[in-house]
Amino acid sequence: MQVTETTNEGLKRGYKITIPASELNEKVDEKLVEAQPQIEMKGFRKGKVPLALLKKQYGDRLLGEAMQETVDGAMSKHFEESGDRPAMQPEVKMTTGEQWKPGDDVEVEMQYEALPEIPEPDLSSISLDKLVVKADDEAIDEALQGLAAQAKSFDDKDGAAEDGDQVVIDFIGRVDGEAFEGGTADDFPLTLGSGQFIPGFEEKLVGVKAGDKRDVEVTFPAEYGAEHLAGKDAVFETTVKAVKAPSDAKIDDELATKFGAEDLEALKGQVREKLEAEYASAARAVMKRRLLDALDEKVSFDLPPSLVQAEADQIAHQLHHEEHPEEHGHDHGKIEPTDEHKTLAERRVRLGLLLAELGRKQEIEVSDAEMTQAVMTQARQYPGQERQFFEFIQQNQQAQQQLRAPIFEDKVVDYIFEQATVEEKTSDKDELKAAVDALDDEE
Repeated sequence: MQVTETTNEGLKRGYKITIPASELNEKVDEKLVEAQPQIEMKGFRKGKVPLALLKKQYGDRLLGEAMQETVDGAMSKHFEESGDRPAMQPEVKMTTGEQWKPGDDVEVEMQYEALPEIPEPDLSSISLDKLVVKADDEAIDEALQGLAAQAKSFDDKDGAAEDGDQVVIDFIGRVDGEAFEGGTADDFPLTLGSGQFIPGFEEKLVGVKAGDKRDVEVTFPAEYGAEHLAGKDAVFETTVKAVKAPSDAKIDDELATKFGAEDLEALKGQVREKLEAEYASAARAVMKRRLLDALDEKVSFDLPPSLVQAEADQIAHQLHHEEHPEEHGHDHGKIEPTDEHKTLAERRVRLGLLLAELGRKQEIEVSDAEMTQAVMTQARQYPGQERQFFEFIQQNQQAQQQLRAPIFEDKVVDYIFEQATVEEKTSDKDELKAAVDALDDEE
C-alpha cells in the first residue's frame, strides 16, 4: 500500500492511498480461509468447500469488506505515525472511477482538517476572585414566606371569586357541540390566575359565586398538545360548587413538619444550607466565566474552519429558534451565521479544544458512577418514562456524549481552579446577582 500526501495547507491535509490488487486478494483469501470451516454447500461436507468455489460465490462481497478494512487500517496507521488528530470525520472517497474492476489497484482520496498544536498556558499565573455569600436573616425570612405560600390553605368565603382565589368546579367541555376526552371533571380545585387552564378560562371565572353556572367560551392554542383540539373553539359548561380565599400558613413548627423538619429552627437551618448552596453554585459560574475569559486572552492558535463553521451554524440556529419559538424543525431553511455568531463560535471552539487538551494531558475522565448519576438526574425530567429514557441513552452515543461533555468540562475547570490563584471575597446576594446578570448580558 502506498500513501502520498496531496495537500498540506494550514490545518488541511490530503492523501492518496493506493491499495495494490494483490494486497486485496490476499485479504480476501485470508477471509475465505477463516470462514471455510463454517461454510456448508450442497455437494460438499461442512468445511470442505474448495476455496476457488467459495471465492467465486463470496468473493465480490468479501472484496468490498477487504477494501473497507484496508482503508480503515491505512487511516489508523497514518494517524498513529503522523500524530495527526482529525478535527472531524475524514472525508474518504474512491477515485479509481467507474471503469474499476476486480484485479485493478484501488485509489482512495482522504481529506481532513487536523487539530492544531495547542499551547499549554501557565495556569498558575491566573488570578480569580471567588465570591462567598452567606444567607442573611432577610433571605431566610423571604424563603420561609415562600414555603408558607406553598403550604397555603383555602377557606370558604362569601361573595365573588377574585384573582388568587380557588374555585371548586364541575365542568364538561364541548367542541362543535360534542364532549371531548379529557374535557370533563368533578370537584376540580382551580386557583384563578395560576395559568393551569388554557388562556381565557380562568379570567372568565373571576366574579363567580358558589352555585353559579357559567358557559366559558375559549379557543385552544394553535400549538396545543392534542392536535384534534389545537385552534378549536370550545365551550365549557361550568358549575361553581365553592369559592375559597387563600390563607398562607403560619411560619411555625407546624409548617416545619410539613417540609420534613423537626421544628422551625431546623427548617431555618435547611433553608440556610439550600440558599448558600445556590449562592456557591452561582459564584462558581461567575468564577468559571472569568477563568474562560482569562484563558481566551492567554491562548491563541489556528482553528479548524470546519469546527468553527459547524459551531456558528449551531449558534445561528439556536438563536433563531429562541427569537421565533413558534417555528419548529428546520422548515425555515439554513440560517446564515452573522459575524457576531462566528466570533462567538471561534471563542467556543478555541476554549473547547483547550479544555479538551488539558483534560487529555491530565488523563481526566468521566467515571461510570458520574455518568449514571447524570442519567438519573436527567431521567427525572420524564416521570413515568424513566425506563424508555435509560434505553434511549444506552443506544445513543450522541446522547451519551451530550451528558458526558459538561461533566468532563467541569472536572477540567476544577483542575484549573486548583492550579490558579483563587482568593475568596466576601460578598452579598445583590453583588452576586449583578455578577450573574452580567454573565447573561455578555453571552
